[in-house]
Amino acid sequence: MYNPPPAPAPYYPPSPPARRRKWPAVLAVVALLAGVAIGVTAVVVVLDPWGKAASCGADGVRLNVVSSPEKYGVMRDLAAEYSGRTVDGVCVEVAVASKSSGEAMTALARGWNPAADGSAQPDVWSPAAGTWVSLLRQRLQEEGRTDVLPAETPGLAVSPLVIAMPRPMAEAMGWPSAQLGWADILKLARDPKGWGLYGHPEWGRFKLGKTNPNYSTSGLNATAGAYFAATGKNDGLTAEDLDRAGVRSFVRDVESSIVHYGDTTLTFLSGLQRADDAGQALNYVSAVAVEEMSVRYYNQGDPTGEARGDHAPPKVPLVAIYPKEGSIVSDHPYVALGTMEPRKRAMATDFLQYLRGEKGQARFAEDAFRGYANQVTPAITRENGLLPDQPAQMIAPPAPEVLAKALDGWESLRKRSNVLWVVDVSGSMKEQVPGTGQTRMELAKASLTKAMDQFIGVDRVGLWEFATRLDGSRDYRELVPIGPVSANRSQLKAKVGALQPVSDTGLHDTALAAFEKVRAQRVNGAINSVVLLTDGVNDDPGSISLETLLGKLDKESGVRLFTVGFSAGADHAGLKKIAEATDAQAYDASDAASVDKVIANVTANF
Repeated sequence: MYNPPPAPAPYYPPSPPARRRKWPAVLAVVALLAGVAIGVTAVVVVLDPWGKAASCGADGVRLNVVSSPEKYGVMRDLAAEYSGRTVDGVCVEVAVASKSSGEAMTALARGWNPAADGSAQPDVWSPAAGTWVSLLRQRLQEEGRTDVLPAETPGLAVSPLVIAMPRPMAEAMGWPSAQLGWADILKLARDPKGWGLYGHPEWGRFKLGKTNPNYSTSGLNATAGAYFAATGKNDGLTAEDLDRAGVRSFVRDVESSIVHYGDTTLTFLSGLQRADDAGQALNYVSAVAVEEMSVRYYNQGDPTGEARGDHAPPKVPLVAIYPKEGSIVSDHPYVALGTMEPRKRAMATDFLQYLRGEKGQARFAEDAFRGYANQVTPAITRENGLLPDQPAQMIAPPAPEVLAKALDGWESLRKRSNVLWVVDVSGSMKEQVPGTGQTRMELAKASLTKAMDQFIGVDRVGLWEFATRLDGSRDYRELVPIGPVSANRSQLKAKVGALQPVSDTGLHDTALAAFEKVRAQRVNGAINSVVLLTDGVNDDPGSISLETLLGKLDKESGVRLFTVGFSAGADHAGLKKIAEATDAQAYDASDAASVDKVIANVTANF
């Protein structure tokens, strides 16, 4: 156990810089860059576990709230406490759904579709950061829709971006007294000695976990922070700055230390928790860019912030490094949408007052959010891995035209991909998916075709199909060899479009062969991965067992085998074991109609 010295007395950090209010038309470019990918990333879960109908009866009115995942646990709890109150003589029930900020923005811009978006039309939207509100405002203004967003979007809580690092690693770099930041991360990432630079060669090379900025607020903020660090600025980043060779080299080298990307920080924190359980926390990842409160969540044994008490605290806790170059903060705005029924407006205002009131702010503080006025709260302590006297410097996001260029430029600077897609073409893929008018195969083909457009020309992608005995005695067949997307994108799409269901499911032999193929063709400096999509279980009696397969997979090669269970009948438990044996993630598409979102989540890793 760690016994750090007492934390210094809390103080009020400087207020974050005001957001720019006038966003020019170039934001449409940002929206396009972010919205195409973001719009299909998160699986929405609508929770209504509190029996609110009983609390209000038939005359109750429901206020529908869509919250960003980062604070969903808090919003769910506060909605439960609030529900049953009376406003203007009417009993109010609050239902909260979790949806990524970017996906919700895209859904609101095109017009909310309850069937496609997984929840009722929201009356209130609370993304992680006001940037998403500005993006939506610009898109709506271009369409002449000026009545959706209110003029004011008050914040609910504040959480700065931090670099979360296993405590022994941070202490080796001088935490908590040393001023650390992206420049130190770059130096460590560039040095061939890796952690040997700090006297710990056993920790290997520096490995960074970072979410895709086209999907995630923390990924977007981390990318912007790296650009600021590269220029030495804390404000006024320009488009010309982004073109400087030194700036591009800085950001490229930071990205080169990425293990893989992801749609949410939970991908990394859950993987780190598994590694910690196995006594391998210091070998999984060296640092993850997250919001401050996520460090507290993880150190409680609850990376999601939703299941407190289900898991013991980690043996190796995380601590927060506040970039010396400056931190970008998330302000979690409350957006009362103009599309809500008029009778709900007073209810939305009353719920806002509750969230910003004493009880609401106390609940946010319990999870280590800062108050909406950016005041430090009691859980922000050194014992919890957080520093109440930080961040000393806060920076505003770049101007929109600069952000658009930074996102566009990131595509050419990000880590490259070397990916093999492996698709189940067993007979069960012919089954109709209720409510869609399409088969599993048809839905999978449509989603995979879209996925092929998410890779850039220098990425390397290949395609296999599998069932049983497709190629002599082999259960799998190569359709497109792994190669540059610039040369094989059209072939990939054509082969995906020609997939046809045939026999049974030869899962285990195929998974091993695909893993070994990528391991043999791994590319240094790339994200080397397999994505295996199946709707069934291994039913080839002559194949290797699951136990044998797991024994032949490894984490040391750096090849990750992501799995997608494409029906309720898939072997989800086995697929989870396969993915975790390679430090990858298993994705659940039991509702085959959600495969678009799930495939986009998977693609966000690359």
